[in-house]
Amino acid sequence: MSFELKKYKLAEIADVQTGPFGSQLHKDDYVPHGTPIITVEHLGENFIIHENTPKVSNDDALRLSKYSLCEGDIVFSRVGSVDRRAYVSKKEHGWLFSGRCLRVRVNKKDKIDPKYLSYYFGLESFREYVRSIAVGATMPSLNTKIMSSLEIQAPELNVQVAISKLLSSLDNKIELNNAINKNLEEMAQALFKRWFVDFEFPNENGEPYKSSGGEFEESELGLIPKGWKVKKISEVTNIVRGASPRPIQDYIDSKGMPWIKISDATEANSKFIVKTKEFIKKAGISKSRKINPGTLILSNSATPGIPMFVLIEACVHDGWLIFKDFFGVSKEFLYYFLLREREGIVSLSNGSVFRNLKTDILKNYKIIIPKDSVLMQADVIFKSINESIASRIYQNEQLAELRDTLLPKLMSGEIRVPVEQDHSVPDLPMVAERSANYQP
Repeated sequence: MSFELKKYKLAEIADVQTGPFGSQLHKDDYVPHGTPIITVEHLGENFIIHENTPKVSNDDALRLSKYSLCEGDIVFSRVGSVDRRAYVSKKEHGWLFSGRCLRVRVNKKDKIDPKYLSYYFGLESFREYVRSIAVGATMPSLNTKIMSSLEIQAPELNVQVAISKLLSSLDNKIELNNAINKNLEEMAQALFKRWFVDFEFPNENGEPYKSSGGEFEESELGLIPKGWKVKKISEVTNIVRGASPRPIQDYIDSKGMPWIKISDATEANSKFIVKTKEFIKKAGISKSRKINPGTLILSNSATPGIPMFVLIEACVHDGWLIFKDFFGVSKEFLYYFLLREREGIVSLSNGSVFRNLKTDILKNYKIIIPKDSVLMQADVIFKSINESIASRIYQNEQLAELRDTLLPKLMSGEIRVPVEQDHSVPDLPMVAERSANYQP
């Protein structure tokens, strides 16, 4: 039995604010340390992504205090992907939001629970409507007038709170998994640096090689541990380019073979691609480049130099380079090498607006090859970390699917949530059978 839903114009329950315009905030104002700014890129699925946030000085933050965020605010994308939004938690209190965003701040908390409102914004029917009313064909955009006129439906406040608590328990689990994965990835990158940049890998006695007086020899890349080698990347792996069927619009579909584009990497929350936004028809598969789960790829256009592991069978856009077969290195080692060398590799790409990384540039790039015994030790750790991260990513996919399935049913009253109840989510088993798609 459904419950009664009251209707509100957003303007009746919340204030909508546009972020600072370009004349008020320039990229030249960014500083290494200070108050973070939320941009469209930091709007994750319901919560803020904290990585790589630009920052402004305390003086600029004070000057722009009109654009600060409080717990309970909801930040919307104003241009482009206008249906993207994220809820501001206590962790982001006092941060700023950029001019490409809108801030929705509930001012009638006796009628609307802010977190419920954020989830309401996540309804696919609502998101589709927002996309349909955005202005501009090439670059859709929203403004305060459009946002303020949106209609919201909500049950009694206590029911709203019960719904948001249940959905939040799922999102909190997702965020916890993301935090664990972030720590694991930082550990792996730190290990790579210590062993293969600082050369402090354990020697035969388990002591740090360089600090313990390990032997070095000259190479074209400087001093390297004795017995190690310098080679071209083309000597340790085969590199092929992805392919796109033409004209591409004739092959794109809402279902079919997953179609990996650069945006699937830039919007991913990890180094693993487990889903794509677009698909290509069966007729397009032979005109593209199909890869198996576990393949390592590297972006070579638009945003070049991003290494990613693909955990699904998919076809790869021609904006990617694909690594096939490995000789004297593992794909895990090559991934961390490419990640660490990204700046140097990208500096060799051409193009002023859209950078392009030619295959020959990467093939001729030099790489230090460690002894097999050292590489094998590192690979055991890298593979264990990657398997653990992949398991949590798949678990997050399950949790997100459950949340998105429950969302419309809870909002409509098709599923009722007891108002006084513990809405915590029990731990889900790690999905080992799917994480097996991460193949060492």
